[in-house]
Amino acid sequence: MTVLERVKLYLLNLHFYIFFILLSGTVIPTLTLFVIILRPISSRRGTMKRFRRAINWYGKIIMAIPFPFIRVRYEDEGKDDRDKPYIFVCNHRSASDAFLIGVLPNELVQIVNVWPFRIPVLGLYAKFSGYLNIKRMPPEQFRQKAMQLLDDGVSIVFFPEGTRSTTGQIGAFHGAAFRLALESRVPVVPICISGSENIPPKGSSLLRAGTIRFRRLPAIVWNEYKDLTAFAFKNRVRIIIEHELRIMENKA
Repeated sequence: MTVLERVKLYLLNLHFYIFFILLSGTVIPTLTLFVIILRPISSRRGTMKRFRRAINWYGKIIMAIPFPFIRVRYEDEGKDDRDKPYIFVCNHRSASDAFLIGVLPNELVQIVNVWPFRIPVLGLYAKFSGYLNIKRMPPEQFRQKAMQLLDDGVSIVFFPEGTRSTTGQIGAFHGAAFRLALESRVPVVPICISGSENIPPKGSSLLRAGTIRFRRLPAIVWNEYKDLTAFAFKNRVRIIIEHELRIMENKA
């Protein structure tokens, strides 16, 4: 990396982290105040819905900060009913992937590992919003909470690889999302994320300039997967995402 490239890299990250701190210090309290003000005239269900929407907006705002150095292209090939619950299944390449989910118009929660709950402020918000920590929850408790969310019309986001890929290749999928789909009969929506692997790269907090593509594929409905086992279903969805990523990255 040349001196000029290094200077540009540091300026990009200085720009991002300054605005990240400033916006987090203003946007989070503002959105929280909005939810609190409406709480007395709203049900608990309505309050949770607004809270989750607020987190989505926060994610969208954060991902807009580094523009034009980092551009995000959202591509929706699904055109699904936004008022129905879905199980979203995404490949995973970066810590920024969780913020990208904010573009989805659905009310949703994410299935996460331990580390997001350890982030100051944001971890607390994740707990308030009902995000599920699959590593710290017995399988039956997870099933009950996930089914209740879907019954309430809340969509659930899975990163079934469990951890981000460092090679660009999709890792093996865990089966929780697909067992839940078979029990709930909820449509499953594959999502492909490309270009986020260096924003930031694993092991670093420095963002690199680039373009992220976030593509929502058509939903796979009950009649299309009802005869599959969870194992066969997860492998089919993995192949769909892998194939679409090759097309997006001109590797097909």
